[in-house]
Amino acid sequence: MHNINELKNEIFQLLENATKDEVESLKIKYLGRKGILPSILRGLKDLPQEERKKVGKEANILRKELEDYFTKYYKANTTIQKSSSFLDYSLPGREPSIGSIHPLSKAMDEIIDIFTRLGFQIEYGPDIETDYYNFEALNIPKYHPSRDMQDTFYIENSDLLLRTHTSPVQIRAMEKSKPPIRIIVPGRCYRKDEIDPSHSPVFHQIEGLYVDKDVSFADLNGILSAFARDYFGTDTKTRFTPSYFPFTEPSLEMYVSCVFCEGKGCNVCKHTGWLEVLGCGLVNPKVFEYVGYDANKYSGFAFGGGIERFAMLKYGINDMRLFFENDIDFLKGIIK
Repeated sequence: MHNINELKNEIFQLLENATKDEVESLKIKYLGRKGILPSILRGLKDLPQEERKKVGKEANILRKELEDYFTKYYKANTTIQKSSSFLDYSLPGREPSIGSIHPLSKAMDEIIDIFTRLGFQIEYGPDIETDYYNFEALNIPKYHPSRDMQDTFYIENSDLLLRTHTSPVQIRAMEKSKPPIRIIVPGRCYRKDEIDPSHSPVFHQIEGLYVDKDVSFADLNGILSAFARDYFGTDTKTRFTPSYFPFTEPSLEMYVSCVFCEGKGCNVCKHTGWLEVLGCGLVNPKVFEYVGYDANKYSGFAFGGGIERFAMLKYGINDMRLFFENDIDFLKGIIK
């Protein structure tokens, strides 16, 4: 006990006029792992029971006093390092980092905006569809290749499936409304595709339908060409080639002049100067039969394209998988 009281007086006398470096040395000397106080506490086991309690108590009190002293000392003697450079406090603050719009959302919004300005209304439909709406009413009979299990996710023991395209919404819209109809249908679709740079089992489409009296190919050409110029650029050219879809007749594929080489020919367009962007055609009269429209009175056209493809062409993306990998650098770099 006598030695601890002497030790206490000794320590605080030394600390009273110590420099910063000396304070650090004293802390190590008296409180360090091999310091004097820890050594005293480790030696308590060699003392008699009664003396052990008293010495241990006083030693712990002294250790606590020293720890408090050093905590207050460092707090009082720690200074904030000031920058020597001039700070202009009138400058605006740094803009906080915020989330960026996903390229698919950006492309979807742009396409929707263009078609709504062309007089189209937005329609939505369920992701889980019946066989009737997804196939039958679109003139896709039981034997059609797109019914193959390779292409479609069927729900076991039911007439339900994950829709393979947004076209079922055409049937739903015509069932509930009479012409004129002018709609676009954005949405998610599903097919049993292997994941690679140009395919995914989950993808996005935008569908369009225009039905009225005397709707012709000229209307289809005019509206889709106007869309292409608005989306890809005012100098964009379009052309149509024959194709086949069960729910349109005649069926066509629309091409735009290559957005990478401006139609001169490059690796992306395979040196043709043209890029395919969507399928389209005049509505097949058999589809009108399913919804009760008089094909002698009404005509129309439909079109559909993949949002991923539009985004890849618009933003120069060469791998569809990048849309789903959540790479922050990619997402920030694409949308400025």
